[in-house]
Amino acid sequence: MEELTANEEQIMRIFWKLERAIVRDILDQLPEPKPPYTTLASSVKVLEKKGYLGHKSYGKTNEYFILIPESDYRKKSFNSLVKNFFDGSVENVLSFLVKEKKVSEKELEELQKMIDQYEKK
Repeated sequence: MEELTANEEQIMRIFWKLERAIVRDILDQLPEPKPPYTTLASSVKVLEKKGYLGHKSYGKTNEYFILIPESDYRKKSFNSLVKNFFDGSVENVLSFLVKEKKVSEKELEELQKMIDQYEKK
């Protein structure tokens, strides 16, 4: 699965919400300033080439549908982030989050509960 640009990820988020759409549907969901229709259509074609979308043709209109569930993409992206920025260490990720105060006390307690449950198995 090839990496997505920020623009492609924004488009995919809309597809994951809608599941099936024509380019006009995606354009309607994008915030202002909206890209030109042809630019968006090209981006959707790139997503199809990358294997994220498929399509069914109805005359001259293509209806696109997701091929990669959001959960699969999220898992791959997170694993790539851990590998590339934290030397593959979940401990380094958690340490970073705690040091940057991005984890609340309640979240730490929940994480500890999850660890405790995992160790019991």
